[in-house]
Amino acid sequence: MNNQHPTNLLQPPAAWNWYEKILFRFFFVFFILFILLNNNGAFPTEVASFTAPISNQFSKLVPWISKQVLKIPYEFEQNGYGSGDNTYSYVILFIIFSIAVLATILWSTIDWKRKSYVKLYYWLTVLVRFYVAFMLFNYGIVKIIKLQFPSPHVGRLMQPYGESSPMGLAWTFLGFSKGYNIFMGVAECAALLLLFRRTMTFGAIITLMTAANIMAVNYFFDVPVKILSTMLVVMTLFLLAHDIKRLCLFLFSGKPVSLPTIKAPVLSKKWMRITKLSLKILLIAATLIPKINYAFSADKEYGENAATSTYLGFYEVKKFIVNNKEVPAISADSTQWKHLNIRSQRPATIRFMTDSLKSYEYKFIYGKENYIELTPVGEPAYTKKTLKIESDRNGITSLSGKLDADSVQIFLHRKKKDEFLLMNRGFNWINERPFNR
Repeated sequence: MNNQHPTNLLQPPAAWNWYEKILFRFFFVFFILFILLNNNGAFPTEVASFTAPISNQFSKLVPWISKQVLKIPYEFEQNGYGSGDNTYSYVILFIIFSIAVLATILWSTIDWKRKSYVKLYYWLTVLVRFYVAFMLFNYGIVKIIKLQFPSPHVGRLMQPYGESSPMGLAWTFLGFSKGYNIFMGVAECAALLLLFRRTMTFGAIITLMTAANIMAVNYFFDVPVKILSTMLVVMTLFLLAHDIKRLCLFLFSGKPVSLPTIKAPVLSKKWMRITKLSLKILLIAATLIPKINYAFSADKEYGENAATSTYLGFYEVKKFIVNNKEVPAISADSTQWKHLNIRSQRPATIRFMTDSLKSYEYKFIYGKENYIELTPVGEPAYTKKTLKIESDRNGITSLSGKLDADSVQIFLHRKKKDEFLLMNRGFNWINERPFNR
């Protein structure tokens, strides 16, 4: 850009510098392809469905690129099983980056005389602003409603620190405090300021801090959403680049500055302006309202306000009787139960005396007498074990039935959260000494 308007990307008739044009061409292609292939729940399903044909074409490229170009020596699937950093995603990122580089070279060769890309820049910022805002709102609403980081369950509280994964440790730390979740959620939902040009810069400053924090947690606690969180930071920096020189002048020189709003293309007819505003309102409403409704319904279905069975909980085995004889608690016994953990919408887990774990699909059978069916995960139905439940108001007190060829009776005690210091310590304004155990 020339010296008259060094920081305003949209101030005609100033020409952009050569490097600004090259960078814009690259990010124009890169951001559009990334958003088309990684909706990640940002835009409504109806909007995202239009990108399905493009995704299908790219998915056909992945096997060939991975074998012929990247020489990846192993097979992998498109489904990340909850991971956003699977091999497929990295290959797609490589393809997008390569296409953006080639497109930038070709575009710069063909269109090297162009002075600026004012209108294209505006529409690219619209796409990026909406994508980042909706993505951060996704992150924020599930913290305010407390779905992403549930309170530590008893099974987690009983687990030694050393057995937790870095991600599991982060989830325990972040899930401990409802107040901190709300604080994080509100900060992330502030990204909605990006939806409006007048508040874009303020929103981008807040968003940069929250997105950088998300990225840091993902990197340093090995959370497999590194690609997406990094892109949110890069996109936010792209939006801030419009005002970066002015912000630096304001922060470090003390000189008065103004932050001009990005100029939108002028629509000469009133019906065009009304249509544009109406479409914007409809898109925002169609995106945010379902997300809010989902969060509240999910909270009732599997969140902290969900109805739970009387029998769900974490149980310690107090007595293990096999064929009418009590078995002593021996650490080398790989068949004797130590703990039973029954959680909602997840397999039950049994920890044996050797500290080995095994997962079971479970089902409660209610009637005159109540039973639980336990089927080892991944094993056929005939391996199912059915045990009779004896219970009181504190949950299951004993299980009895057949395990393989043996008759067993297992006496249990349900552990409660308030038995743990972490959960009963509470908040204290006054601390004569640090209480750091």
